[in-house]
Amino acid sequence: MKAIIITIGDEILLGQILDTNSRFAARELARLGVETLRMESVSDEPKEIRRAADAALKEADLVIVTGGLGPTKDDLTKKTLADYFGTRLVFHEQAYRWVEEFLSYYPQGSMNEYNRGQAMLPENCVVLHNRKGTAAGMWFEREGKVLVSLPGVPFEAEHLIKDEVIPLVEKRLGGDLVRYKMLTVFDVPEAELALSLRGYEATLPQGLGLAYLPSPGYVRLRLTSKGAAETLEKFWAELKKALDGRRYTESEQGAPEADFVRKLVSCGVRVATAESCTGGNIARLITSVPGASGYFLGGVVAYANEVKINALGVRAEDLQRYGAVSEAVAKQMAAGVRKLTGADYAVSTTGVAGPDGGTKEKPVGTVWIGVAGPQGAFAREFHFSATRERNVAKASAKALELLLEAASSARKS
Repeated sequence: MKAIIITIGDEILLGQILDTNSRFAARELARLGVETLRMESVSDEPKEIRRAADAALKEADLVIVTGGLGPTKDDLTKKTLADYFGTRLVFHEQAYRWVEEFLSYYPQGSMNEYNRGQAMLPENCVVLHNRKGTAAGMWFEREGKVLVSLPGVPFEAEHLIKDEVIPLVEKRLGGDLVRYKMLTVFDVPEAELALSLRGYEATLPQGLGLAYLPSPGYVRLRLTSKGAAETLEKFWAELKKALDGRRYTESEQGAPEADFVRKLVSCGVRVATAESCTGGNIARLITSVPGASGYFLGGVVAYANEVKINALGVRAEDLQRYGAVSEAVAKQMAAGVRKLTGADYAVSTTGVAGPDGGTKEKPVGTVWIGVAGPQGAFAREFHFSATRERNVAKASAKALELLLEAASSARKS
């Protein structure tokens, strides 16, 4: 199955909001082996919506459209698609009850003519229940092709894709699924990793493929199979052997933080963060994964030295003597936030993210990462890159890795 994803909205074309719906939809479709041919953004103009839908349905089996389903007059997608599929808008009693139920959760919510209008839907579509908003999803079929229209609000679109669209697509596919597995390898450049796996790749039979997905600090490997599940499992085991001791973690989407959460929870420890150069990014990564509340107590973003001193207990004389980017300060930051929160383990970052602020002794990309636990605190120095964004990403990934290593080793002992 081939798919095309279309987002509707002038606010996207003007750069006022970021399109996250396409990324989420493509990722969920990929889990079923559905290939996304392209992503496209169009304006709210009916002619542009029709043009995009027409072109997409000629190329793809499945078209997912998000945006333009609000209750106001500038939301034109629903009427445009009704005309496009040769039908009319009719009152949908079940959709009306869904809107009533949704509004009942809000004291200020009330049924007015605009909200009632959300129950006016194309007569020939399958209506998809939106449990997180008033705009229902719509599933159209024509000549064996499918077009799905969803609201543009990200948490509504994501809910409908995951809970309504994907089950229907999976049912439509039957057993004809493309399977894949992913793992994340740390601290190795993509080219070096590919060179070390050249022999393994030469053994892959037809129908299996290995893809490299590099990110700052790690490379994700995706092994895809268009054959039997047993073949995938066999060569998945061989892949892990071929890594020859390199550090890796397994997670369904390849992003390491999800696997860090699972492993930290299994360690039975509570953790905290103290961040300077990463600016709270480590805490963001941790809390982006459901289940973080079970072990993450909190964090302190201590950018200024005054906060390092007053909130985390860093000694002023050490800041003066060694500087903020130093082993002593990293250790004290980690120990300080551990004491402040009562965590079992804590991690800290202090460094020169860039693009300015570097010196000959401490160039841009220099980062000290500290970890504190029941046995005391330690810190390690790293030199990442000359790019601010990459430094933040690499330092965050490395900090999570060191935190997990400390918690895991304590559990083994």
